[in-house]
Amino acid sequence: MAMRAIKKIHQAQSAPIGDLTTFRALPTHSIDHIDPFLFLNHHGPQVYKSLNNGLPFGPHPHRGMETVTFILDGDIAHTDSGSGKESVINAGGVQWMTAGRGLIHAEVSSQEFLEKGGKLEILQLWLNLPASRKMTAPFYKGLQKEDIPKVNLDDGKVTVELVSGSWDGKEAAFESASDIHLNIIRFQAGGELTLNIPEVHNIFFYVIRGKLSVGEEEIEELQLAEFNHDGDKLNVKAEEESILLFGHAQPFNEPIVAQGPFVMNTQEEIQQAYEDYQQGKFGTWN
Repeated sequence: MAMRAIKKIHQAQSAPIGDLTTFRALPTHSIDHIDPFLFLNHHGPQVYKSLNNGLPFGPHPHRGMETVTFILDGDIAHTDSGSGKESVINAGGVQWMTAGRGLIHAEVSSQEFLEKGGKLEILQLWLNLPASRKMTAPFYKGLQKEDIPKVNLDDGKVTVELVSGSWDGKEAAFESASDIHLNIIRFQAGGELTLNIPEVHNIFFYVIRGKLSVGEEEIEELQLAEFNHDGDKLNVKAEEESILLFGHAQPFNEPIVAQGPFVMNTQEEIQQAYEDYQQGKFGTWN
C-alpha cells in the first residue's frame, strides 16, 4: 500500500483561439499523452460582453475517440449529426460524446449567452477508444449540474463529482465502456483526500484552480502532474480553495495515429476517415 510519486509536472501552454482564452494542457512540448487520455483544452476563465460571438467551434467531424466537456462557467449548445438534437448545458454540467465510427457536431454558445454575455470557463478532454471500439455507433449525452452525483468528504471540505466510473460502490453520471474513471474534485482550503488507484492505471491529474500538494510536491493551477507506477494510493491536500480534474484508467497500449479530428491506429485508417467524411458517411449537416 504505497503512495504514488510524481514523475513530472507539466505546465499548460497558452494557445488562444481567436478571442477565446485557451490553455493547452495536453499535448505540450513536454508530454504527448497519458494513455488513454489524449488532449485537454482549458478555455477561460474570461468574461464575455453582451452581443459577443461566443464559442467558435462550428460544425466539424470526429472519429475514433470520445470528448468529455466540463462547463465550469457559461454554457454550451451542442448539436450533432447522430441525434440531430440540440442541448444547452449550463455551468456545472458535463457533456459526453462518443464519436465512434464518425459524426459531425458543433459546440457553440447559446443564443442567450451571445446576447447577454457573462463568465465562461470550459474544459474539453479527449479520450481514446480502443481499436475494438473505434467504429462503434456514435453517442451523446449531456447532463446539468444537478444530474451529476456528488460525494462529500472530510467534513464537507472535499466534494467529488462522479462523472464516470464509480466511487465506493456509487455509480457515476456516465458509463465508460473503456472503464475510464473521471471526477471533478472541489477542495476547500485545508481539505484532504486519499485516493485508491490500481497500480497499473495511468493517472490524469490537472489542477484547474488553486494549489494542491501530493506528498512534498505542490501542483499549481494550469499544471498537469504525471505519476509513476509505484503505488496504489494518492494523498491530496489543498493549500487553498482548489478544483481538480482527476481521472485514471488502464492504458490501452495500442498505436495512436491522430490527425486533425480523427484518432485511429494506423495512417491508412486516418485516410479512410477523411474519405468517408468527404463521401457523407458521417451524416449530413443542415
